[in-house]
Order: sequence, then C-alpha cells, then structure tokens
Amino acid sequence: MKAIGFNRPLPASDENCLLNIELPTPELRERDLLVEVRAVSVNPADVKVRAAHTPAAGQYRILGWDAAGVVKAVGGGVQHFQVGDEVYYAGVINRPGSYAQLQAVDERIVARKPRTLDFAEAAALPLTALTAWETLFDRLDVNKPVAGGSRALLLVGGAGGVGSITVQLLKTLTDIQTIATASRPESEAWLRRLGADYIINHRHSLPEQVATLGIGAPSWAFSTNHSAHYLPQLAELLAPQGRIALIDDPDVLDANPLKGKSISLHWEFMFTRPLRETADIARQGEILAKVAQLADEGRLKTTATRIINGINAANLRQAHQLVERGDMIGKVVLAGW
Repeated sequence: MKAIGFNRPLPASDENCLLNIELPTPELRERDLLVEVRAVSVNPADVKVRAAHTPAAGQYRILGWDAAGVVKAVGGGVQHFQVGDEVYYAGVINRPGSYAQLQAVDERIVARKPRTLDFAEAAALPLTALTAWETLFDRLDVNKPVAGGSRALLLVGGAGGVGSITVQLLKTLTDIQTIATASRPESEAWLRRLGADYIINHRHSLPEQVATLGIGAPSWAFSTNHSAHYLPQLAELLAPQGRIALIDDPDVLDANPLKGKSISLHWEFMFTRPLRETADIARQGEILAKVAQLADEGRLKTTATRIINGINAANLRQAHQLVERGDMIGKVVLAGW
C-alpha cells in the first residue's frame, strides 16, 4: 500500500522531511478495524513528532491522527462495525498513523462518520473534538458550578482547531458564555461565526479586558497555547476555586499563582485513553458518535477551512508548513490518493 513516512527529523521546508513509501497491509488485532483512508487532517501533534522523533534505523514513522474512511476488514473480536461502514477517528500515537491507504485502528475509539459531511469535512473533527469534549466535560467538569463564579469560560487561542470546536460545544450543549482570544480581524470574524459571546485580544492584559465585560469572574479557563505565559493572568482573573485546563507542552510551568485562590489545574491529553488502554477507552468512540449526531443535526460545523486534493508527501509537507506557522484558522485537510 502507499504511505507517507519519515526516517529522520527534518524541517518542513526540506523535501525529504516526508517521503512517499510502500508498506505491507497492516495486521489486525482482535478489536481492530482495517480502514481504507479517504481523508486526513494535520494537527500540531503531527508537526511536533515529525520535527523531534528519530525512527529506528531502517524504519519509517507514519504520522497522522485524524482520518475518515471506509472499513475494509474487521478483527475477530469486533462487535460494532462491519465491512463497508464509513467511519472517522483520531487513532493513537503509539501505532502507525493515517498517512497511509490502509490503517488498523481499535474499534472502541472509532465512530460512524457524520452522514451529512463528506470524508474531508469529517476528517477535520476527531482529534480536536475529542480534546475539546474531554477538556470541557471530563477535566473542567463545566456542568459542576464554581461557587460565586460567573458561568463563563475564557478560551486562550480560540480560532485554532481545538478552540473552534470548544466554542461550538459550549454554545450548543451549555449555557456558559465563551470569552475567546484572538488578535487578527479574520480570527475574530471566524469566532463570531462559531458563536463566541465575547472576543478579547491575547496580546493585551487579559484581566483588564475581562473586567471591562462586566460579567464577573469566570469560573473556568482553557489555554490551548503559551500556557506558561498566560497562567499568572488566568489566576488573577478567575473566580476563587475556579478550574484551568491546558493542552500545550510548557518547558516549565509555575503553578504557585493558583494556590491563593485554590484554583485547580487539569491537563488534557487526548491520547491518554487509547495509549493507556484505560477501563473507559470506549468513551472516545461514544464521544465521536455524539459529535457526529450534533453535526448531522446542524448543531456543529466542520472546522475544515482548507482542503488539499491528494494525500502525498508533497501536499503533506505543504500542510505541515501551514500548521507550523501557528496562525491557522480551523483545520487543513488532505483528501484522496
């Protein structure tokens, strides 16, 4: 089968950073589906691993943690899918990814593709939707009020892939007001279309801007990037006993500013459940099924903002460069072989 892999860490500008290769068809585990990949999207995780990981000598690493496709075969213990099902999923970071014509993936972290979305539109959703859902409802537990706090959440980095889903989930599933950060007119316009209630500029003082809104101290904050820089500001503006979640990878994170208000800190790593094969691993498939339902009901939009025709090394290098710039609105997707 065709695949795109890398055998040494190189910058995205180097034509050898991702290579077209041929690999055998993956072998299936008991609960695996063999999926014919029709579309993939590129996330910061793809870029980070490509830039830092060195595969074993003579081996290629296959990236890709967002895909939509068609089930071609099933393992002996598969319970919920059959050949021909159209599915979407994020996969897991310790198995070969979706930059391949065929991928083996555990059925428990898979759901049927939204019927109203094509493969490219669906492929933009899994990793970011899982991250946003787990952050809001599993980590921050936004359905549990914070005493004295306003029903508002401050979202740092609102226009990216995760932020774009977070805004929509808050709008359609809760009565929580969203304060999203953006610094460019196009980012602000995108967030308004998605339903953000307030937009502030992350280049200026967050506490001062939140205070001018007149809605009280927010109960929750979700930081998608530069968390070490923003944490003292989040501690200042949040209500006592508030909750903060983050998904980035600060070299050092000083949590001391949180102590005075007993603010809790929650890390979200979407791969925890499949990587550790937790007792509730199937929750990821359940979340994706709910996301598909929301999409089919018209309550959640795809965040695919750029679709490139053709899954190949050259197009993936282009997509990696777009993501590395750090100013993506929504998601970049590749479709078809």
